[in-house]
Amino acid sequence: MNNIMQLGGGLGFWGTILVGILAGWLAHTVMGGRGGIIWNLIIGVIGSWLGFFVAEKLNIHLGELFHGWFWGNLLVSAAGAIVLLFLLRLLRGR
Repeated sequence: MNNIMQLGGGLGFWGTILVGILAGWLAHTVMGGRGGIIWNLIIGVIGSWLGFFVAEKLNIHLGELFHGWFWGNLLVSAAGAIVLLFLLRLLRGR
């Protein structure tokens, strides 16, 4: 279970849930469309894993830039969720 939380930026369970919901909501706001709280959570958490994977590979550490976990993690998670929504829309043909 600890490895899963590390994928979410080391926020812990409730921090991952909060950032996931906010990241999913931001992604839906940017990309358009509607999503309920559960859909936002799913998109946000999967997007955060995608965002943190890419950030790690590119050696990007936004926590150092923002002097805290919340804003850096939210930014990376929202970026990953936006990419995820974009890829899902490409696959569905919209």
